[in-house]
Amino acid sequence: MSNHQKPTTFIIFGASGDLTRRKLIPALFNSYCKGRLPSSFNIVGFARRPWDDDQFRQILQDGMKELAPDTYDEEKWGPFSQKITYAKGDLPTPQDYLALKKHLDEIEQGAGNRLYYMATAPRFFVPIVENLGAADMVEQSAGWRRVVVEKPFGHDLASAKALNNEIQAVFEEDQIYRIDHYLGKETAQNILYFRFANTIFEPIWNRNYVDNVQITVTESVDVGRRAGYYDQAGVVRDMFQNHLMQLLSLVAMEPPASFKAVAVRNEKAKLFHAIRPLPLNQTVRAQYDGYLEAEDVPDISQTPTYAAMQLFIDNWRWQGVPFYLRSGKALQSKNTEIVIEFKQPPHLMFNDIEDEDFTSNILSLCIQPDEGIHLKLEAKVPDSHKTQPVDMEFHYRSSFKGNSLPDAYERLLLDAVRGDASLFTRADGIEAAWALMDPVIHGWENDAEAPPMARYEPGSWGPAEAEALLAQSGRVWRHACSHPDQ
Repeated sequence: MSNHQKPTTFIIFGASGDLTRRKLIPALFNSYCKGRLPSSFNIVGFARRPWDDDQFRQILQDGMKELAPDTYDEEKWGPFSQKITYAKGDLPTPQDYLALKKHLDEIEQGAGNRLYYMATAPRFFVPIVENLGAADMVEQSAGWRRVVVEKPFGHDLASAKALNNEIQAVFEEDQIYRIDHYLGKETAQNILYFRFANTIFEPIWNRNYVDNVQITVTESVDVGRRAGYYDQAGVVRDMFQNHLMQLLSLVAMEPPASFKAVAVRNEKAKLFHAIRPLPLNQTVRAQYDGYLEAEDVPDISQTPTYAAMQLFIDNWRWQGVPFYLRSGKALQSKNTEIVIEFKQPPHLMFNDIEDEDFTSNILSLCIQPDEGIHLKLEAKVPDSHKTQPVDMEFHYRSSFKGNSLPDAYERLLLDAVRGDASLFTRADGIEAAWALMDPVIHGWENDAEAPPMARYEPGSWGPAEAEALLAQSGRVWRHACSHPDQ
């Protein structure tokens, strides 16, 4: 029996946590309803709670009704839920893995594939992996064995390297799937399709035509109940090292020879290694007013809730083009977009148009919540010699009516089952991203030349210092995916 025909078991470590109810089970259920899961499958939750199978199923069903009511189907939930079982165990306890192994052997009744999903706090990653190895649950003679690792993958470069080494001591690299849910978003995947499936853009996707690139990931919520965790991480560890760097790679990487995992991840790694080290004077760090009053945040905390950076990529395509990255909490709106601002024409021959009145062409890749693509062009105003910027727009909700955007986890879980790692990060990519961000984090904490902590009002677009970062070269931040009625 080939691996494709064997039953597949999803084992979720930390199954009592919020991620299982909110993301993993809805993703698996949606794939089941679409007929995309393997014909024979099992889902096993592993956690400390003293539940039985029926209690676990009921908790997951309640979660579906509460968190994914639009996709919940009572009739289909019945047979799906019968594939779900629960195994009580303690993550650091080796003998509990022997009991789990026995449970898996009983429900699989023969050879089968296994996807281990670590939906746990990072401190449990290594104990889980080591216990799986000690219980002989990694060997692949009876079917493939893969492990999915959630972020954060390390706290800095040293810890990321140590974590890679410890996991690779048990699993081979091609068995390890480091997940970044941003790469599973349809709109993020569409960046590569947009670039390489349309011949009109790739010829101008370079330093000859692009003036600057801006990547924005903003959140309207504050740190809330995650303040204790967040204060140990900060915005660079939470957003830049993973999400923003991955979006940067999709925008700036060279065309891979194919969309196979090795080719795609090779190009990403080459791009990360071409990024120039970031000088501290081209970074901004800030806290929103009121952060220090949040529960579990020290009065003297220097943890940034907002950051902005200018970076350069030293290669043939992008030499001299500034890339601006920004992200923060408690900002005016939740928004993820990538703006490519093109250069102005070398000469304006129109008599009534001044340079300062002219708007550059702007291409906006809108990741969320207004999923789509905007292209801003200059058009002549009727009965006038002046021009005015106008938009050409594509929106998922209008172009693909009836096709709702699947959650990122839905795509990523299926890719892990298929063995397609192209949307997962490789060890060298993780380490290269940390190598760029580590000096910024440590410089802010220890360097006397580091920019002082700026302040910003909740509900604003961030500190004035971020505007000044672009104003140094006569540029401004763009909000090209925003609409006045939004």
